[in-house]
Amino acid sequence: MSAQRIGFVDDDLDNFHANTYLAAFRGPLAERGWEVAGVTAQQAEKGKAWAAEKGLPYFDTIEALAATVDAFAVLAPSTPETHLGLCEAVLPHGKTTFVDKTFAPDAATAERIFALADRHGVAIQTTSALRTTNVQAETAKLRDPLVSLSQWAGGASFGEYGIHPVELAVSCLGPEVQRLVIGGAEHHPTLAIELSGGRMATIDFNAAEHVPFVATLTTDRWSKQVVVDDSKLFVDAAAAILDFFDAGRALVPREETMAVFRVLDAARNPAARRGWVAI
Repeated sequence: MSAQRIGFVDDDLDNFHANTYLAAFRGPLAERGWEVAGVTAQQAEKGKAWAAEKGLPYFDTIEALAATVDAFAVLAPSTPETHLGLCEAVLPHGKTTFVDKTFAPDAATAERIFALADRHGVAIQTTSALRTTNVQAETAKLRDPLVSLSQWAGGASFGEYGIHPVELAVSCLGPEVQRLVIGGAEHHPTLAIELSGGRMATIDFNAAEHVPFVATLTTDRWSKQVVVDDSKLFVDAAAAILDFFDAGRALVPREETMAVFRVLDAARNPAARRGWVAI
């Protein structure tokens, strides 16, 4: 049986996600029956050099790539402002499409991308790599509901990496986010997010130095600290992309994705540093 074919679409292909997902599809996930069959990028010359280094066909246009693949992975993890334009070129081809983090620069643009996918009848999904970790696995085992989730996280900036702890929180606590407040230094903020029923998520985000992702899960009866297992983080994330491609339908509830973006929008509101803002 021939492999199903993935097309990478990117801004600049020479990035960590393109390298890591390609390695996962070729290595530990090779038996899943999917392969990267071609790539294209907005930064064409750099993209051609990357493709040659990886032994992949480079296509000058998305149209040419679409004719040879069964599904798209729109990457560009550091330039979410390019995702709408890339999706406008990709989605009319009717292929199941994964869009990397951060899906869109704001909730309004995220809605536009979803609406575009719906218009073309395309299954679309987006997640951060922290959507499928051992924290979610521990949460799924709980007999009692979570009442709070506290996280310690890091990254070069909250603007680029804040989606990771926010998506982890929403995936564990659900999409019923209500309000948010921020304290702390600009480079080391602490976010408090209130959800329905008085449930809480807190995120201590350190952009000043590298810190491991750690979560404390709390029910009415006990608490447990879980360190995110980053040894297989991106293999699990790549496997989740293939689960989506195999299903041909979104496996992540859209309302959770939109809740993530409403939180990120609220976190950009300067008023959140003066008091609670509605989400």
